[in-house]
Amino acid sequence: MSVDKTPVATPAVHGDGRSNHIGMVAGEPSGDMLAARIMQGLQQRTPGVICQGIGGPRMQAQGFESWHPMHALTVFGYVDALKRIPSLLSIYGDTKRRLLAAPPSVFVGIDAPDFNLKLELQLRQAGVPTVHFVGPSIWAWRYERIHKIREAVSHMLVLFPFEEEIYQKEGIPVTYVGHPLAGTIPMHPDRAAARARLGLEQGARVLAMLPGSRSSEIKVLAPRFLQALQKLQQRDPALQCVVPMVNAQRRAEFDEFLRQYPVANLRIVTADDVAPGGLAAAGSERRNGAGNGPVNGAADGQGAPAPVAWSVMEAADAVLVASGTATLEAALFKRPMVISYYLPTWMRRIMSWKSKQQRPYLPWVGLPNVLLRDFAVPELLQDDATPEKLAEATWTALTDDANAARVEARFTAMHQELLRDTPALAAQAIIEVSSRGSV
Repeated sequence: MSVDKTPVATPAVHGDGRSNHIGMVAGEPSGDMLAARIMQGLQQRTPGVICQGIGGPRMQAQGFESWHPMHALTVFGYVDALKRIPSLLSIYGDTKRRLLAAPPSVFVGIDAPDFNLKLELQLRQAGVPTVHFVGPSIWAWRYERIHKIREAVSHMLVLFPFEEEIYQKEGIPVTYVGHPLAGTIPMHPDRAAARARLGLEQGARVLAMLPGSRSSEIKVLAPRFLQALQKLQQRDPALQCVVPMVNAQRRAEFDEFLRQYPVANLRIVTADDVAPGGLAAAGSERRNGAGNGPVNGAADGQGAPAPVAWSVMEAADAVLVASGTATLEAALFKRPMVISYYLPTWMRRIMSWKSKQQRPYLPWVGLPNVLLRDFAVPELLQDDATPEKLAEATWTALTDDANAARVEARFTAMHQELLRDTPALAAQAIIEVSSRGSV
């Protein structure tokens, strides 16, 4: 991959000699969304601020200058990472060169810890204050990374309240800014409106099935999920299942398994299948009460359509979902769920070798359970992720009204705890680190 070697332009500086630009690197679509909202907060407080580095379309819509395409940093699994080492090293070297040649007043790394923590260390050693937004899951795997974070990061911005306690204990400056999803997903979901957008029967029993957004996840989870659905439809032949897909490639992969394990009343949906104007219009008048703008319509608060999976989860009675961010989304939609995951043996061995541990530190894997410190919803992982067990747990999620009410109450309390003015809190912390000029 070729890298632009043009000279680095010198940014304007403030009266005290400090530059007025901020370096940023986001490596995933979720990071692009988070960073774009932070940029809004920064621009409101420091008009004319320049943000440069690596970012996606949402950041660029806010005026971000991206030196490399964000998707070049997106790596899926260890095999993909090994294949991409040359291009990743080239991008890393060029980004570091640019930032050191024209040091920003502060650098903000959004998630992507393998890339950003290394870069933050180099910049901090050169005198550039660094902020890292979205803490690595040291509470689950590889707690020893805390030492690298202490060296590399001037200030942490974390999404979850329990993370603040961890960094405070370790003597690392930290600010809990809440989770942006809590400000964009409605506190009180509207199942009827979501079903209308998707063209679903109002009185139907509906299961949302989310087998993951990665090819590797579809490969191992789709067969299990579909076989579980076959068993569920033996109990209720009228059960409807809706499966959101992030793109045509994932849909084609899922279709292959659907041909092997055919089921009735299953519908695959993409963004094109949602009623025109549905997501944005439906969310524009429903607020969470924290001044965070539209919910369930603009995923990044800037009018961009929300993921189709949000409408699917909002419309559903229950969710069968791969472990990951989607579990938090389902919880914010207050839906009972069954969380599942399966890692092939070779990948488990690599993770154990890299982390020097056989299992996570915590007894929970799903984010809702981690936040509630309890098995609020079932987790069926590895050898427990059988079609029989998945079907039994999902049937309970679909039919136990008392359980659904308990789950809704707990998830509502969790939602309220995560609801903060994230853009304002993050921007304020970044400005304070920049103004101090300390590393």
